[in-house]
Amino acid sequence: MSSVPQTSTPPVGKTPPATSTRQNPSPSAPQGDHWYSNLRRIGFWADHAAIIGLVLLVIVFTALNPVFLTLGNVQSILVAASILMVLTVGQAFVILSDGIDLSIASTMTLGVIAFGIAFSQGAGLLISMLSAIVASTLIGVLNGILVAKGKITDFIVTLGALSVASGLALVLSDGKPISVFSVGLVNFSTHGLLIFGFPFIVAAVIAVLAHVLLFRTRFGTHLFATGGSKEAAQATGISTARIKIAVYTISGVLAGIAAIMLIARVGASEPAANTTFLLNSVAAVVLGGVSLTGGKGNIFGPIVGALLLTVLTNGLTLMNVSQFYQPLAVGIVVILAALLSRFQK
Repeated sequence: MSSVPQTSTPPVGKTPPATSTRQNPSPSAPQGDHWYSNLRRIGFWADHAAIIGLVLLVIVFTALNPVFLTLGNVQSILVAASILMVLTVGQAFVILSDGIDLSIASTMTLGVIAFGIAFSQGAGLLISMLSAIVASTLIGVLNGILVAKGKITDFIVTLGALSVASGLALVLSDGKPISVFSVGLVNFSTHGLLIFGFPFIVAAVIAVLAHVLLFRTRFGTHLFATGGSKEAAQATGISTARIKIAVYTISGVLAGIAAIMLIARVGASEPAANTTFLLNSVAAVVLGGVSLTGGKGNIFGPIVGALLLTVLTNGLTLMNVSQFYQPLAVGIVVILAALLSRFQK
């Protein structure tokens, strides 16, 4: 009886020489040379654009203004970034599926108005919060159905939804802000744990859950497959239509949560369009290394991108730069990030 284990026998019937399956050890290059070669590669800078940009901005603004890195300002930055972080996670899901949600900011505005109306009618805080999430989720579901079942381009659908949600917010509120005062919301926006305010903690928890959903579940695998190649995903039995509806629904739900956080921050339900959040959510995703053609990316990168944009705005404000220049700065950063993304692996 042969002593060779059957499980190790290759299909060709001949056992290859053991040395043929292992590469000869090559002289190991020094780690310094490895890092040096990485630094010379533009793809390395493109892959880490967000974290590198964030570190550079912190260094520059700290050198220019000592107030920047104080505990109070860091807390302010983290709280200010929380809303954008939540929207960015929603935008990342959509872009990973090879789509884009141009209505995410207007969807948030509609959620804000739904919250304000419910609250002004005497509904409790919980019902008002649910109203915001439901209103925003409906827009997300509608977007997903039109894209997946209606076979309409994401850009057109969400551009139309942007106008619809903004118009509904103006109609329902009669164009007037609604004051919202709640001790619970005030405590939520002004308290926290250590240096982390509750809004930032909520945003961080959402980011962690999103990471788990993307990289630890079958849904995440199907999402990346859909974004990478829709035809190939369908050939393997993946329902790309369901994935599309799901990502836009997630985007809508997160827009509703962001609406609650926005009301807690400003203390009012305002129908004004928050177009800055739209631009910044896309910018953060691009900065975070998520491919605009879908199928490649993560959640950590866009979160860092959202922090970078918030740090940029905060630093410019501390330097007394006019607010008129801030969108200009953000726009330049987005264009540079898009340019760098061409060199990503």
